[in-house]
Amino acid sequence: MADYRLIADRLAADVATGRLKPGDRLPPQRAFARRHGIAGSTAARVYGELIRRGLAVGEVGRGTFVRAARPPVEPALAEPGGARVDLELNFCVLPDQPALLVPGLDRLVRHGLGDALTPVGVRGTPEARAAVARVLARGGWTPDERRVLFTGNGRQAIAAVVSALVPVGGRLGVEAVTYPVVKAIATRLGVTLVPLPVDDAGVLPGALRAADVRAVYLQPTLHNPLGTTMPERRRAELADTVRDLDVQVVEDAIYAFLGPDLPPLAPERTTVVDSLSKRLAPGLTVGFAVPPAHLVDRVAAAARSGGWAVGHFALAAATEWLTDGTVESIVDQKRVLAHERQRLVRERLAGFDISADPGSYHCWWRLPDRWRAETFVAAAARRGIAITPAAAFAVVPGHAPNAVRLALASASTPTLAAALDVLAALAEGSPEDEQVD
Repeated sequence: MADYRLIADRLAADVATGRLKPGDRLPPQRAFARRHGIAGSTAARVYGELIRRGLAVGEVGRGTFVRAARPPVEPALAEPGGARVDLELNFCVLPDQPALLVPGLDRLVRHGLGDALTPVGVRGTPEARAAVARVLARGGWTPDERRVLFTGNGRQAIAAVVSALVPVGGRLGVEAVTYPVVKAIATRLGVTLVPLPVDDAGVLPGALRAADVRAVYLQPTLHNPLGTTMPERRRAELADTVRDLDVQVVEDAIYAFLGPDLPPLAPERTTVVDSLSKRLAPGLTVGFAVPPAHLVDRVAAAARSGGWAVGHFALAAATEWLTDGTVESIVDQKRVLAHERQRLVRERLAGFDISADPGSYHCWWRLPDRWRAETFVAAAARRGIAITPAAAFAVVPGHAPNAVRLALASASTPTLAAALDVLAALAEGSPEDEQVD
């Protein structure tokens, strides 16, 4: 039987010499197998190897294509890129935000700097726990402040909770398209991600029942990247399901402050993770984790052993801003801005297949059939606009929808409006009009 890696090497050479050009569609796997006299399973491994090497990309219902752009060196959505217009990362800093933060910092420097220069544990301080419990309260649920734990940022909170709940080699259920950093965290921790099919309401309860997982990571409110919020009926169905299966839930609430006032899915078995990165700014973040009572010590131990504990100065500054009304004031303004940005999307991308919550800072764009997501992303990049293909969010390589995510928070309103006009005109055109590098 032919070694699939040797066949992949030959195709890689064809890509390098230009015989296979960016954007070329590879034959269906059955046809490829017949042409090369190999088994269908070997053909699947060849295509999987090309995707793993970053030479090809698969799209659900469309096939496998030679990449139209080089894969990023850094994980998707990890660091700012060099595009003139960044619709890839969401970091919203209001024009007057620095001035709003100064009074809290001034009080800290004048009266509390000495304490802030000493170490602090993952349980933080009583003042910080009380402040975070107030800000995380929603939908009639108020967390017990004794269960609030702190990390350096939201990603560290996710890592600590996953590490505590899922052993090495264990299985963690996630939505089939999910926050890309979760994929990197799972790889580092030796955890296997199990993709769970979703519909317009969110994860299908039947899919969770069939998944055989220890825990599940979900974004019920303002899902990233889909921009949707799980309705109450589906929340209730999933809550019953995790109770029946004795499955723990990791609920990522990072965008929940922009969405409807809904409680966690099943509070007695849900660990809520959140941070200040979206409420304030990525450079001023502190992460939060609120586990059920019986898991507090385990999550705290994971945060300590992972080196994910919060710094005291950052915690003290956050406590000042949470208690003096600064965070609340900034959040109110950001909610207004999010609705304005979504109105822009509805106006400038009218007629396209867009889904998003009216209060979300991102939207999901299912592209016209004539466009492939990766080709569209490459064409946008040539116009100085960075957007993210669905493949960045797909748990299983080669199983991405033909869609892109637009992040709406980072660019100024005039810049965003102009960029949306450019993208609309691009989508109205044809890929054949593009010169692929």
